[in-house]
Amino acid sequence: MNAPTEHARAVCPHDCPDTCAMRVTVEAGRAIKVVADPEHPPTQGALCTKVSRYAERVHHPQRLTRPMKRVGRKGEGRFEPIGWDEAFQLAARRLSEIAHRAPEAILPYSYAGTMGLIQGDSIAQRFFHKLGASQLDRTICAAAGTAGLKYTYGASLGMLTEFFDESELILIWGSNPIASNLHFWTRAQQAKRRGARLIAIDPYRSLTAEKCHQHIALKPGTDSALALGMINVLIRENLLDHAYIEAHTSGFEALKARALSYPPSRAAEICGIDERVIVDLARLYGGTRKAAIRMNYGLQRVRGGGNAVRAIACLPSLTGAWRERAGGVLLSSGGWAPVDSYALQRPDLMPGWPTRTSRVINMNGIGDALLHKGDAAFGPKVEAIVVYNSNPVAVAPDSERVAAGFAREDLFTIVLEHFQTDTADYADLLLPATTQLEHLDVHKSYGHTHVMVNLPAIAPVGEALPNTEIFRGIARHMGLDEPALFESDETVAQAAFRWQDRTLEGVDWETLKKTGWAKLNLPDAPFAEGGFQTPSGKCEFYSERLAQRGLDPLPDYLPPYESADGAPELAARYPLAMISPPARNFLNSTFVNIESLRSTEGEPHLDMHPADAQSRDIVDGDQVRIFNDRGSMQARVRVTDKAREGLVVGLSIWWKKLAPDGRNANQVTSQALTDLGGSATFYDCLVEVERV
Repeated sequence: MNAPTEHARAVCPHDCPDTCAMRVTVEAGRAIKVVADPEHPPTQGALCTKVSRYAERVHHPQRLTRPMKRVGRKGEGRFEPIGWDEAFQLAARRLSEIAHRAPEAILPYSYAGTMGLIQGDSIAQRFFHKLGASQLDRTICAAAGTAGLKYTYGASLGMLTEFFDESELILIWGSNPIASNLHFWTRAQQAKRRGARLIAIDPYRSLTAEKCHQHIALKPGTDSALALGMINVLIRENLLDHAYIEAHTSGFEALKARALSYPPSRAAEICGIDERVIVDLARLYGGTRKAAIRMNYGLQRVRGGGNAVRAIACLPSLTGAWRERAGGVLLSSGGWAPVDSYALQRPDLMPGWPTRTSRVINMNGIGDALLHKGDAAFGPKVEAIVVYNSNPVAVAPDSERVAAGFAREDLFTIVLEHFQTDTADYADLLLPATTQLEHLDVHKSYGHTHVMVNLPAIAPVGEALPNTEIFRGIARHMGLDEPALFESDETVAQAAFRWQDRTLEGVDWETLKKTGWAKLNLPDAPFAEGGFQTPSGKCEFYSERLAQRGLDPLPDYLPPYESADGAPELAARYPLAMISPPARNFLNSTFVNIESLRSTEGEPHLDMHPADAQSRDIVDGDQVRIFNDRGSMQARVRVTDKAREGLVVGLSIWWKKLAPDGRNANQVTSQALTDLGGSATFYDCLVEVERV
């Protein structure tokens, strides 16, 4: 007799603004199909190509299903299976010995391998807080933009995605939503069919830019200059909503003085575009009532990324676009969700909290941190690292130093993973974690305004355990007895949100479990009457908080670290700017090992402008070496004017072990940090290219 077919609700866990609702078809305990939930309004019945194949990932033949310990040299990737009891004992013994001597010599390393609030950083954070371990500054992706919004709006807040289809003008700024924000793109297309004008602002003519009415190909890292040039025109030509500025903003006169130092001629020279483009763009924006901007995180991965977000975020408050529900700007909506981070992570478990906290290490500098021998300023040498929800050997900048750090034989490394990634090859202890279909989790979104619950659809594959249960097991074997470390996932989930918040009125944990999701109670036009979450309650063009930190209180243009403006001698040796946005079929380093998706990408490619190729005797299809002082990688060149002259584009991010030369784009990226937020500067990178 055939086993009955079951259907379960789930949530896509990956680092994407769409946070899709999914339905899982289960037969005989196996997930055989994952589709979009047609009832969830933001998902609209559609999944991206990657997640449509999620069942293939869950039941992949190379899935890790048993704990393993290293038997070869670091990086060789040779392991033997062991039982969970032995794994927990080994982890507990080593971590206990280090914690007894120097707890800050233990470092967690995680990011957004899952965006779930439970399997992300609940029990894990509690565990490291209790130990007094070093803290990780989790800034690799979005921190500059988050800081830019914080100092302008008060939090990561923006317009509601569902109203973009009513917009009359949409600026898609530093974003390729066809690859990274599918459901926004669907709404933008609906707006386009209704007569809206779509303009892409991006150094690279992406798939999205090709389908817009206009593409403005500015130099990487010059977005703030473009925004300030637009503000200059808006002010000079009086394309302003003076009533909105007076009632709902602060610092206009100071911003005006700053913007008047960026006439279109100067901004155009910085951006490498025609002055007329800036003037026309500003006039169109200022003259369109329902004008919307969709920013993404690509534009903030440079030295001045935080300032760029601040400058762009000023625009809708100058023109009064916030009065319309189809006007405003969206980078992230994550700040709307009333997440109770304190209850989830329990920072009060840290020894001496709140007067003393642990050392903080920025994740973008993990290469330098692991190679540091320790001193009075740095603190103790890192002796143990626990990696979960991340693959730093592939994704962290300045990859040669990252790999060298992980290769230390005296570094005790635990990796929680689904597959044997580049980082897993360096583990002393490799522990199999469950995927989204096998555990409980709750989610907010940074692209829409629903909170969501993920219920397990199948039992754990093999001996895999949820992240939470792995940390409970280590804690138990270490003899820790703090009750907060052993709360169930269900109990943690109930504490994830501030249920009494007005945005969740009428919703509690039990109703969320039954319905699968809940839309936050928000006004259609959230800032039509002001109400920003800054100290002043206004959109702060001038930030007193930045001034108090000794930082520029106004948005400005900061030349990239690696550019002709910022480092002319370096630019003479390495004259090409390189950016490495995500390939359409990968999501950071996730899905690279899925053969059906990797075969679509084929091999690492580098897009290069014909003029740059010709001057280097490079022709389409050549194998080329991309290099700078930090390292090198190889790729197959595609000669195309999609890349503006002086720019090369390497769609990323490949597992190094699956790339032909065992390297990826992060061989050449740097550990330098952004102006605000301490984020990564992946797109602030100069290289040279030669034919192999």
